[in-house]
Amino acid sequence: MPTNEQRRKAAKRKLERQIERRAERARRRRQRLAIIAVGAVVAVLAAGIAIYVATRPSETVAAPAAASGACTYTPDGQASRPVQAPDPNPERTGVVGLTLQTSQGAIPLTLDRAQAPCAVNAVTSLAQQGFYNDTPCPRLVTGQGLQVLQCGDPTGTGSGGPGYRYAEEPPTNLAPSPLGQGASNYSRGLVAMAKASQPASTGSQFFLVYGDSALPPEYTVIGRIAPEGLAVLDKVAAGGDDNSNPAGGGKPTIPVQIQQAQVQS
Repeated sequence: MPTNEQRRKAAKRKLERQIERRAERARRRRQRLAIIAVGAVVAVLAAGIAIYVATRPSETVAAPAAASGACTYTPDGQASRPVQAPDPNPERTGVVGLTLQTSQGAIPLTLDRAQAPCAVNAVTSLAQQGFYNDTPCPRLVTGQGLQVLQCGDPTGTGSGGPGYRYAEEPPTNLAPSPLGQGASNYSRGLVAMAKASQPASTGSQFFLVYGDSALPPEYTVIGRIAPEGLAVLDKVAAGGDDNSNPAGGGKPTIPVQIQQAQVQS
């Protein structure tokens, strides 16, 4: 039979265990309440940010290269055709016309210097030097979410360029793409510059958007396509492509050759 002393010690140990269990339950309850409180604060902050983004006035923030100072055209490999680098101090206001006379018809473009002075300066300089004359448009994409004709590479391989590269002038006023995932809507009628995956890799290649396309807002928009140019692109797109490009699309079934790129002052 246990003695009174043993019974007292057993009762004491039982009481201590009960106290420890109650303390542990209280600690866990406080922890749960703290997590719930933090989650509520995060939710409120997220809602506030969402409301701010949705209701704040739209702004057009110029890219650093477009705001002031000279454009930087960095030598990069061998040019597909011999050309001189553009003047690093371009005009930054007004528009300039550029008509692509192609094997499928004329594609008139209106380029906006204020929106992307360095890129517009480069494209018009290349056109004036004949860089785009007698060159194919080697890639057509007709898939959902990307509908473009890519041109501007005299080699027709998608890897040619002017022998220099320069920084992007990202658009800041594009609407979000309805496809989501952080993409912007490059809407039908825009002209934008192609680039590699790394920054400051814009060169001579550009793409003509004939259907709303979802892309990260990293591609410099230089202007718009006239309605008669869109009619040419629609005809080419209706012919489809050969699906030869691993990144999507391929050579257009209806070939497009830029016979001459004419700048109108």
